[in-house]
Amino acid sequence: MARDGLYLTNAVKHFKNEPRGKKRLHKTPAAGEIDACRFWLDQELALVDAPVVIALGATALRGLGGTAFRGATISSLRGRALSLGARRLIVTVHPAAILRVRESLAREQEMARFVEDMAAAR
Repeated sequence: MARDGLYLTNAVKHFKNEPRGKKRLHKTPAAGEIDACRFWLDQELALVDAPVVIALGATALRGLGGTAFRGATISSLRGRALSLGARRLIVTVHPAAILRVRESLAREQEMARFVEDMAAAR
C-alpha cells in the first residue's frame, strides 16, 4: 500500500512509558484510556470515511470496536473481513509484535501472515 493512499492513526492519543536504563519502554494503555480516546478516533474515522479499516493489534481493536469484540483474540479474528458499521474491518497483529518474535523462522512466518493481512485489506 502506498503511504499517500492511506490514513494512519493511533487509537490512544498519548504515550505511556516505563524508564528502563537509558530506554523508555512503551506501556500498553488500559481499557479506560482506550475508551477515553474513542471520541477522537470516531471523529477521525468520520472525516476520513475509509471503506476499510485495519486494526493493528489489540489496542486498536478495542479502540475501534469498544466492547463489541470483548473476549475475542487477534488470532480468532484474523483473516476475516468483519463489519464496522458500513466499513470492513481487518484485524491483524501490531507490527511491533512481529519484531518481538525471537526465533527467526517464526518471525518470518508471522511477517508473511501480516503481508497476507495487508493484501486482503488492499
